[in-house]
Amino acid sequence: MEPGNITRVSEFLLLGLAEEPELQPLIFGLFLSMYLITVFGNLLIVLAVSSDPHLHTPMYYFFSNLSFVDICFTSNTIPKMLVNIQTQSKAITYEGCITQMYFFTLFAELDVCLLTVMAYDRFVAICHPLHYMVIMHPRLCGLLVLVSWIMCVLISLLHSLMVLRLSFCTDLEIPHFFCELNQMIQLACSDTFLSNVVMYFAAVLNAGGSLVGIFYSYFKILSSICAMSSSQGKYKAFSTCASHLLVVSLFYLTSLGVYLSSAVTHSSQSSAEASVMYTVVTPMLNPFIYSLRNKDIKGALKRLVRRSSLCIGLEDFQ
Repeated sequence: MEPGNITRVSEFLLLGLAEEPELQPLIFGLFLSMYLITVFGNLLIVLAVSSDPHLHTPMYYFFSNLSFVDICFTSNTIPKMLVNIQTQSKAITYEGCITQMYFFTLFAELDVCLLTVMAYDRFVAICHPLHYMVIMHPRLCGLLVLVSWIMCVLISLLHSLMVLRLSFCTDLEIPHFFCELNQMIQLACSDTFLSNVVMYFAAVLNAGGSLVGIFYSYFKILSSICAMSSSQGKYKAFSTCASHLLVVSLFYLTSLGVYLSSAVTHSSQSSAEASVMYTVVTPMLNPFIYSLRNKDIKGALKRLVRRSSLCIGLEDFQ
């Protein structure tokens, strides 16, 4: 590409999920509903865990952090998509696109790290129950979350710097509803070899290392469960892991499905549609997965609603 054909990019165009105008109101209503459910559901979990002393344990501490990250994860992409549909505009500024890509990568990486930390927490709880509170003390829990944030911030910053050094030409259409790292690299007209190397190396290091940690934790957990003599003990041990295992499966299977569908169909539009599963649906389902069969969470939510109703009643009385 000749230097004369490279210009300073001011904005990109997000093509979204569908071009048909008649589908836009349906997509707007569907995604607005899912976004509100995601924010409300995860916010309830954060409030319930922070306000109820019964839930001040490592497991629920990590879960509340995951809920907070899921709120940020969806809030980074869906509102901009809804605004573009409402205003019938597909534009996003260059700075806005880089910022959105940075935070999307950050919160996606944080999801991976927190799911791994939660698997380690379940491993300690089941394999070393007598030493659980000694090992998983508040300082270690805070340190694990802090290290996850620092590592993910640095990885996301590295990816953003790799994209900032790329040049973009006349094709500024992103076949997605948000600025995704891989789509940005594919759109560049300068050499992307280094950016691709960094992207795949980080993916293997973080996602691959996370999977190894999760598989190892659950291998040890299953070994401990099989060694238990009491069927009631086996059921109780497995039930404490069921919700986390379901969330992990949902996140990784949907993420893997996106990249497999993209590789098989070679269609960016199919990849964008498939990515809805792990960017919107999974964060929306997480609060339900953790709360439906969890007596502690349901009890805390009831107490939270009761306190809120009481406060509203007192305000009305005054």
